[in-house]
Amino acid sequence: MNNPKIHSLITAKPVFPNSIFEQSQGVGMISQRTRNRLIKQLIELGVENFAVLNAIKVTPRHLFLDEAMASRAYENTALPIGFQQTLSQPLVVAKMSSWLFQGGGLDKLLEVGTGSGYQTSILAQIAKQVYSVERIQPLLNKAKKVLEYLQIKNVEFLLTDGHWGWSQYAKYDGIISAASPAKVPEALIEQLKEGGRLVMPIGEKEQLLYGFIKTSTGYTKECLGEVLFVPMKEGVVEQ
Repeated sequence: MNNPKIHSLITAKPVFPNSIFEQSQGVGMISQRTRNRLIKQLIELGVENFAVLNAIKVTPRHLFLDEAMASRAYENTALPIGFQQTLSQPLVVAKMSSWLFQGGGLDKLLEVGTGSGYQTSILAQIAKQVYSVERIQPLLNKAKKVLEYLQIKNVEFLLTDGHWGWSQYAKYDGIISAASPAKVPEALIEQLKEGGRLVMPIGEKEQLLYGFIKTSTGYTKECLGEVLFVPMKEGVVEQ
């Protein structure tokens, strides 16, 4: 909390990307004061990336949840979104995004696992273009509607198995996965440009979060700690 620029996020008047974000300030559970409490928690837990913190601060997380869950939107916890999937814990979103954007914003980013679209909206505020893949069509359809409402226009979507990535737009500056495979899918490494970053959980019963950087001969990896994500399953669910 010694960085004054980051500390100022708690008290500064927010700068919204567009009017829809500003309208979502509201009162009560969706007020900026409520969001500021979450930002303060993330800072106290070690998150320091200003761009990531600011994106989390201005993003209306409650819009990505069913009404029954909306009152818990700004808690630092994972929440269910249906189809045995979850909206990731804000700390995990912040940690993964911060590692991905260590060198600043990226031009072309692949997200594996659109889910609710919440993480997609965070990434889209920092990356120039996001390509997001999801295997469950009803979740994808709902996420599209929320991001359209928020006037986020730099995201392309595809219904597909996450193991395959999205070869059409490769190679990517960065790849982030919100699902955990048993091992790193070869297609994702192949679709990453040299020097590009991949952050994803690995493992089934026990999972570890890893950051990979592609090199000319393979990749380096860094363990970022224990996590708990949904497994990366094969195939697609159209209904």
